[in-house]
Amino acid sequence: MKSAVTTKEQLRERIKELTCLYEVSTIIVQADYDYIEDSLKAIAFSLKKALQFPEKVEVYINIPGLKVLSGTIKKTTCSIWSDIPVFNIIKGKISAHIVSKDTSEHYFLEEEQALIDNISLKIGSLLERIEIKNNALLLKRQMERADRLAVLGELTAGIAHELNTPLANILGFAELLASDFKANTAASEDLNKIIQNAIFSREVVKKLMFFSCEMPQEMTMVNLVPNIKSAINLLDATFRKQQVKYIVKIEEEELWLRADTVQLTQIIFNLTMNAIYFSPKDSLVMIEAFQINNEIILKITDQGPGIPENLHDKLFQPFFTTKPTGEGSGLGLSVVHGIVSSHKGSITAKSNNKKGTIFEVRLPK
Repeated sequence: MKSAVTTKEQLRERIKELTCLYEVSTIIVQADYDYIEDSLKAIAFSLKKALQFPEKVEVYINIPGLKVLSGTIKKTTCSIWSDIPVFNIIKGKISAHIVSKDTSEHYFLEEEQALIDNISLKIGSLLERIEIKNNALLLKRQMERADRLAVLGELTAGIAHELNTPLANILGFAELLASDFKANTAASEDLNKIIQNAIFSREVVKKLMFFSCEMPQEMTMVNLVPNIKSAINLLDATFRKQQVKYIVKIEEEELWLRADTVQLTQIIFNLTMNAIYFSPKDSLVMIEAFQINNEIILKITDQGPGIPENLHDKLFQPFFTTKPTGEGSGLGLSVVHGIVSSHKGSITAKSNNKKGTIFEVRLPK
């Protein structure tokens, strides 16, 4: 790098640099976090004006998911850059490039490197504030969702208790009548329909009670591995019928945790059946289980159409389903959520990188 020729030129460059720092600080203070690209463009043009040869310089800002360029860079003869740190981790770069055929007359000053270093820190500070805001919004949404599910759980428990007794009476009296009308074919068929619908309704109530954690639990030390294998063996015929392949990936023979065996099996069944339902023919469902620190992790991955981002918050709400009418009660995932919550665990759904959905259950040992 070379020094400016005269003191007057040096003073002029320092004024430009100080003006740039003031402009960048103002841009960052007034930045709209929803339109961060506009702020970065303004910073790029402010820096371009502050450099010694603005008509020959282009500024490039590169951060995850966003690239900003003040102009076209065809061929550069000289460049300076600075990394952008976000919480002490490099998350991007800001650089300035001189576009000129003459390498002897166009160059960057030492002070300009200091300027770009300073601006990179300011951009990093802006990105930190955006990340903090996004994390706060995410936490707020999670808390609101947990509150909604808690209210739904209380409401569901009340509905289940209110329906349980009349359903038991309907089923009991229908079975008594069925024995009295064996000779009457038409009446017997009608009574059988009543009995079958009452049994179906009782199962729905049972699912509601699972969702609201009202079913009694018998917590014991359980090895998850044989539970997964036995559940998948029972579902083998369903996999073959739907022409869906599966892989069970468990490297350890023992994965012990404290849980209710019946409810643990219900988690595996519901998530696997859900994966089979949404899997196209000849696709693959992967069932994984492993342990990290004090948690047992169960992952079920399918290659189906995936879940739209706007539906993620509704997945575990009771009666919500993306299945056609008559093909699902909308209670399967809410039941799983209720069981996992009662075991002090967590369940998440996210899109697979290639295609499909990954359901991940984390349960404490």
